[in-house]
Amino acid sequence: MRIGELARRTGVSSRSLRYYEQHGLLTTRRGANGYRQYTEDDVRLVDEIRALLSVGFTLEDTRPFVDCLRAGNTTGGSCRESVAVYRRKLAQIDDEIRVLLARRAEVAAQLAESCPGCVLKGET
Repeated sequence: MRIGELARRTGVSSRSLRYYEQHGLLTTRRGANGYRQYTEDDVRLVDEIRALLSVGFTLEDTRPFVDCLRAGNTTGGSCRESVAVYRRKLAQIDDEIRVLLARRAEVAAQLAESCPGCVLKGET
């Protein structure tokens, strides 16, 4: 399939697909006419990349998942390197949650000081 069909089937722009190629996440084969040619395996790779990006992974974070799929595994997250990225991402999210909770507590304290008796939304 050509780049336009891959873009349509995956919901990713042709520009993004070329970007993935530049970063070595997609390997492009060229037909006799010089057009990029893709396979069903590339659909799986792009779907994996897109799913990971949609939940906050960086493009570089997706590399172990893509490599895992290329190695013939049924999921991109089943390899040791992918699991390490999952763990690192969860730790990062946990850190962000701690920062947000601390920030929320500070803002709530400022509100309580500025407006005694004010009830925060979600609290009774």
